[in-house]
Amino acid sequence: MKTLIIIIHPDPENSVVNKRWMEELNKYPEKYTVRDLHNLYPDEKIDIIQEQLLLEAHDKIIFQFPFYWFNCPPFFKKWLDVVLNHGWAYGNGSPYKLSNKKIALSISVGINEEDYQQLGRYKYTLKQLTAPFELTFDYVKADYKPLFAFYGTEHQLSTERIEKSTLDYISFLEAL
Repeated sequence: MKTLIIIIHPDPENSVVNKRWMEELNKYPEKYTVRDLHNLYPDEKIDIIQEQLLLEAHDKIIFQFPFYWFNCPPFFKKWLDVVLNHGWAYGNGSPYKLSNKKIALSISVGINEEDYQQLGRYKYTLKQLTAPFELTFDYVKADYKPLFAFYGTEHQLSTERIEKSTLDYISFLEAL
C-alpha cells in the first residue's frame, strides 16, 4: 500500500531541503501519495472529508514540515484541529479511523542538532519538543513512529548533505 506524505510548508518552492525531498518522492507515484497542503488549500479551507478519506486509504502517513519557533507551521495545527475530529478520530463510540496506522514526522530544522540537546543552546531534544505530536497520535490510537530530521538548514547546506538526506529519507520511509 502507498504511503501518504502530507507536506505542510508555506513556501516549498524556496525551500532547499523540502523541495528536494518532494522532487524525489514524486519520482515514485506508485509508492507515495504526495499532498502539498498549501498548494491544495491556498485559502486554508480544508476539505475535511477528502483528507479523512485519504487518511483511511493509507496505512502509513508522514507529515513533512519545517520546524520553526520550536513548533510546526500554523496550518498543520489547523489541519489537525479540523481533520482529526471527535467522532471520527477519537471519542466515545468513535471508530478511531487512525487506529494502528503508522504515523511519523519528517522535519527540516534550521538549527544544528547539537543545539537541540539537554546541554545545548535550546535545552531540549527535537524528540522532546515534538512530544505533543506523539501524544496526539497516541490519543487517536495511531502507531506513532520515531521522527526523521534534517538539521542545520540555515547552516552548512551543501549539495552532498541534501542528497544524502534525500536518500536517508527514502530509506526511512521504506523501513516504516
